[in-house]
Amino acid sequence: MQQPTANNPFFDRQVLGHPAGLFVLFFTEMWERFSFYGMRALLVLFLVSAVGIGGWDWPRENALALYGTYISMLYLTPIIGGQLADRYLGYRKAIIIGAVIMTLGHASMAIETPFFLYLGLLLLIAGTGFFKPNMTSFISVLYKDHPEKKDGAYTIFYMGVNSGAFLGIMLCGYLGETMGWSWGFGLAGIFMLLGLLQFTLAHNIFGDVGLAPVKTNNQNSSAQTVTHDEEPPNPFTFTDKLITFIVAISGLIWAVNDPLSKITHINLLKFGDTDLSGKTILIALLLFIYLLVSRVMRFSKITRNRMLAVMMIASFIIFFWAAFEQAGGSMSIFAKDYTNRVLSGNAALIFNIVDIIITVVPVAIISYVLFLLFRQTYKDYLASNLVLASSFVIIWGLIFWKIYANFNTYSYEISYPAFEQIKTGADGLESRKTVAVNALNVPGANDAIIEKTTVIRALSDFQPNHTVNIVDLDKKGSNFKMIDPMKASGIQESIEAKVLRKKENEIEIPATWFLILNSLFIIALAPLFSKWWESKFNPSLAGKYAIGLFFLGIGFAFLAYGASDITQGAKTASVSLVWLVLAYLFHTMGELCVQPVGLSYVSKLVPPRMIAFMFGVWYLALAIGNKTSGVLGQQIDNITAQYNLSTFFLIFTVVPFIIGVIAIIMNGTLKRLMHGVK
Repeated sequence: MQQPTANNPFFDRQVLGHPAGLFVLFFTEMWERFSFYGMRALLVLFLVSAVGIGGWDWPRENALALYGTYISMLYLTPIIGGQLADRYLGYRKAIIIGAVIMTLGHASMAIETPFFLYLGLLLLIAGTGFFKPNMTSFISVLYKDHPEKKDGAYTIFYMGVNSGAFLGIMLCGYLGETMGWSWGFGLAGIFMLLGLLQFTLAHNIFGDVGLAPVKTNNQNSSAQTVTHDEEPPNPFTFTDKLITFIVAISGLIWAVNDPLSKITHINLLKFGDTDLSGKTILIALLLFIYLLVSRVMRFSKITRNRMLAVMMIASFIIFFWAAFEQAGGSMSIFAKDYTNRVLSGNAALIFNIVDIIITVVPVAIISYVLFLLFRQTYKDYLASNLVLASSFVIIWGLIFWKIYANFNTYSYEISYPAFEQIKTGADGLESRKTVAVNALNVPGANDAIIEKTTVIRALSDFQPNHTVNIVDLDKKGSNFKMIDPMKASGIQESIEAKVLRKKENEIEIPATWFLILNSLFIIALAPLFSKWWESKFNPSLAGKYAIGLFFLGIGFAFLAYGASDITQGAKTASVSLVWLVLAYLFHTMGELCVQPVGLSYVSKLVPPRMIAFMFGVWYLALAIGNKTSGVLGQQIDNITAQYNLSTFFLIFTVVPFIIGVIAIIMNGTLKRLMHGVK
């Protein structure tokens, strides 16, 4: 089978040195990532938050188990979706199908009931399987005759990915926390729908590329010389299909069983007193490696070597993401517990101004790209451009509302009634805990009521002695949030408090705010790296990976140095936020050397018929890296207790440097395996 390419006006219109059609894919991917990262920023927070602010009050272990299964399955379904697109659907139809399914998934999650939450997650998993691998494959086919521009194209495309992540985390997260969870989930769904519409209305810009594959004339093709682009069929044998079935079922059962065993206490992999969860996933992984290697060995020599090169690249990417994804684990802990995030006076004012700049400038840049695209395509694709323009009207409206809210949100010192709760454990020892007075915590006859103080932030102008209602978010008496007084009577966790005084010009930066730095730096730096890859100073593949790993190690070196004064076993500290900002900067530069370039090389090295499948394998490597990241991140408390926090981050400084050196040593081997692909 082959993708029809006879009618391809893709390169007829240029925007920033690349075809206008690339930016149709740019904005489609941007809105999909907006939806994904916007929903992801809210999911765990929604599940673990107090019922008083609309959450479900799940234990963190249960919420993270469900989230982990969701993320892992997102990396599995692209293998199936890629195969369906390669053989039957074509990239274009697969993208549209995936976008429709994901739109329905986001809509389901906005309903906020258990049934619709699980249904929404299943729809998002299925939709991602159709959408994700075929967007990257689409670019590969479109740039088939222009391999020298692929690195730049994928870097620009990756800028779109991170533009969506930046906007989604910022706006869906902010709206969900301030207005209500369904507002955030709903906004993610709205932009998924808008992305679907703008792609569907402009899909003719790609000509015949990406349509459903057509069968070739076997008689004619048999007489032709087989090249890399015309690799003979390598059908799945019965053994291949059997192994694929076993691996898929085993992986699915293992992934579903993790949250199921915690939420419902039903363990599908426990027989008697023996839990087979670990053995099940290990056997499935070994079988998959065997399947992959055995299929690769059946190709012709050049194709086999090139696919082995992809597997080597994938092994490097596992190590990179195992360290890089500490951003969602140990680095978030560092931001929450060890970084000074409370600013007052001029520092608070400066932060608000900087926050405005880093919010407005990236959106202004993306809006300018939209203007350039509109100027090139408005005559032929007016409806698509109007959908995009409407999207940005909504974005700018939300940004101005966010700016207004930040400058009109004040900190208040409040007092609330509390008492000391005494509990006797199973060992007979007593424990004392100070708890707030509410409908669930009623003091006994002999308990003394004391007044505790805390600080809250609110988009209201309160006077002293004003009565407010708050809830204890983490049930530790350290993190409170105000709730609507009209709803307080129906919420048992509601605590009645008194305003003591207004604390203007004092803010606390949310720990999640640091997550947008990665996307922000990618938006700023992606064009520079794109030009680097197209210049005469373009490093080799191994060189790019080594540079990326070195950047990653330098980022962790900043954290290790910043944490050097934190004492052994300390649970809290007040380190300057500068070290965290520098770490994200260097980690982002490392990511730009590795991730988009890796996607480009997969597209260059793999035969067209296998490209979507191999992108699925690539995403599986990312899944393994992410899982490894979680396993390593769990050691932060043990290493901090035995040594210190600086030692923990030094491990992630040294290992990337070692792997980077290995990448340089493997440079010659990779070049030979790639057989001239650059």
